Amino acid sequence: MGFVAVIFFVIFVLIASGGLLLFYREAMLQRIGEVVVPHSKERALRRTIQMTGSSLGGMVGHLERVLPKSQAEVSIIQQRLMRAGFREDSAVSLFYGAKVLVPLTLCALAFASGLAHGNGFFVYATALGLGFLLPDFWLGRKVTKRQTQIRQGLPDVLDLLTICIEAGLSMDQATVRTSEELHRGHPAICDELGIVVLEQRAGRARADAWKQFAERTGVDSVRNLVSVLVQSEQLGTSVAKTLRVHSDTLRTQRRQRVEEQAAKTTVKLVFPLVFFIFPSLFLVTLGPAAIIMAESFAKYFNH
Repeated sequence: MGFVAVIFFVIFVLIASGGLLLFYREAMLQRIGEVVVPHSKERALRRTIQMTGSSLGGMVGHLERVLPKSQAEVSIIQQRLMRAGFREDSAVSLFYGAKVLVPLTLCALAFASGLAHGNGFFVYATALGLGFLLPDFWLGRKVTKRQTQIRQGLPDVLDLLTICIEAGLSMDQATVRTSEELHRGHPAICDELGIVVLEQRAGRARADAWKQFAERTGVDSVRNLVSVLVQSEQLGTSVAKTLRVHSDTLRTQRRQRVEEQAAKTTVKLVFPLVFFIFPSLFLVTLGPAAIIMAESFAKYFNH
């Protein structure tokens, strides 16, 4: 077991040494470039951060070759990464590289901290399993957070789309204006709308671009919106009136969801009351009486 720990530690040291060598090589080239062509400090700092990130990202990306994976699994991971907002080509490689690097890091920390001395097999197995699953948990939290942001920003987007269409703009122009105006308040959904605009400019049909928007986000309210827009375009009904009704429906659903969560609060408070608050109350109220009774019984039996 000690031999296995030494192997993990050696692999971790080699990976860290390779990353440091790449970093210092890029830093040396940057200093030579600054001497030849002077830059501002801000630009040099930004370039250093970019080179460091690309070097570490490339080093982590090469580790993904260790894991066996199928094309179907890669497609699912790529879809989850897109729903989390990571659309770079190297995102999949970095994700699988993290699933290799994180377990090795946890094993190295367990070895360095001395946790593996008592029961090495259990500690290393736990570190490997936990490190392998941590990137999945992190990605799931990112996907949930981004979907929540999209769901919360959708009514405001629909309101502005309605105003723009009623003002005389077309659906495509209203989408462009909405993605520009609400980018500070709702960056997630405006980013997705920007992709819709780019796809339409590239020649994709409007219905297909919006359907792809619903598939990228994976949000039910967005799917309902796309269905309503497609049906409105096919039937020739008013898009502005359709968007206004759908926006009111989304706000009603959000209000009902909040009321449902508020109604569940009383049930959820039972467990803290029983396990934390009631024992403290019993201790404060019945504790002095129990002490007095114990002292009285002690005096009575002593006599």
